[in-house]
Amino acid sequence: MKTALTIAGSDSGGGAGIQADIKTMTANGVFATCAITSLTAQNTTGVSGILDVPPAFLGQQLDAVFTDIAPDAVKIGMVSSVPLIEMIAEKLRQYHAKHIVLDPVMVATSGAKLIADDAVAALTGSLIPLAEIVTPNIPEAEVLTGMDIHSAADMETAAQEIALRYHCAVLLKGGHQLNDANDLLCTAEGMRWFYGERIDNPNTHGTGCTLSSAIASNLAKGYDIAEAVERAKRYISGALRAMLDLGKGSGPMNHAFAVTGEFAAEKP
Repeated sequence: MKTALTIAGSDSGGGAGIQADIKTMTANGVFATCAITSLTAQNTTGVSGILDVPPAFLGQQLDAVFTDIAPDAVKIGMVSSVPLIEMIAEKLRQYHAKHIVLDPVMVATSGAKLIADDAVAALTGSLIPLAEIVTPNIPEAEVLTGMDIHSAADMETAAQEIALRYHCAVLLKGGHQLNDANDLLCTAEGMRWFYGERIDNPNTHGTGCTLSSAIASNLAKGYDIAEAVERAKRYISGALRAMLDLGKGSGPMNHAFAVTGEFAAEKP
């Protein structure tokens, strides 16, 4: 069985972060391991607290995984401080990690800030250059490029700029009232639009975590980047279409684990 490692923060509400990653990886037919960067106190309405783990302990988690269950792919999510970013970069280089998918988490869906200002420079300097593919949304791409993105043409310019600057593939996600559900993949081979299904579902918390974890899962199974993205897009559409609702929550929550279907059993 193929394996995937998620390096991310814990979401006590269960809809994003480590929890969403493990559910997604399991549903996509790979064995999930994890290294937790931060604990968050959050639910469907927002984030009320963040507690980073000590960098040395994060290193111990990564040592434990890589020396026993070497991952076929790695997904990196929320990393909120420079020492944690530097520890991750050091360990990924030490163990020659492959198929690294970086979701540059900077702001929660609720609007809460999830990364320190100085950590942005460390992220771009140390981690993004190690990634095979990065998956920014539009606000994150604006941070990474320093440009405003208002159109599909702007998305193409920004994706190409990130790809050239960091020598990696880029999946620039639509949304934020621009190209909703349509994502742009930029690789060395060129650019390709993935046109998604617009699903009227308010339960969208954690969709970025879910998408990047699904991409990592499919890279672990041997699919190339374009096929991994296509399959991940199909998976996230199915998750949203399932319309699972916890009922009592007062805010949006994504439930990626609602979808299993063909993905758990499929092999390349």
